[in-house]
Amino acid sequence: MDVGPPVIARIAGAMLAVENQDVMVAFFEKLGFAKTVDRSLWPGARWVEVALPGAQTSIVLTPASAYHREPDRLYTLTLSCHDLLATAETLRAAGIEVDGPTHEPSGSYIQVVDPEGRVLFVNDKADPGS
Repeated sequence: MDVGPPVIARIAGAMLAVENQDVMVAFFEKLGFAKTVDRSLWPGARWVEVALPGAQTSIVLTPASAYHREPDRLYTLTLSCHDLLATAETLRAAGIEVDGPTHEPSGSYIQVVDPEGRVLFVNDKADPGS
């Protein structure tokens, strides 16, 4: 059945409401991200995006207070790496709290705690088909 061209072309970004955008940018930079967008929305509110090199999808670090809400308590995404043990050691050396690795039948992962207390999962499935 031909349904025509896709309606959606790509995932542009995933939004995360944060307490402090600058602190969170610094955290994501330790993970290998770079700040790609930083512009004013209105007085007291900025639109900040971080992305991995060459990525089409970014993480938008929205200022929770500018939207009269609390910071998100959970991540709604996971990240992947090629070498879980090396990644864990690199992040620990950068001063990031890391738990694991944990090995389960579905795969292995580490838990990374951001400066605002959220836990982000990083798995070892960076290679397609892994």
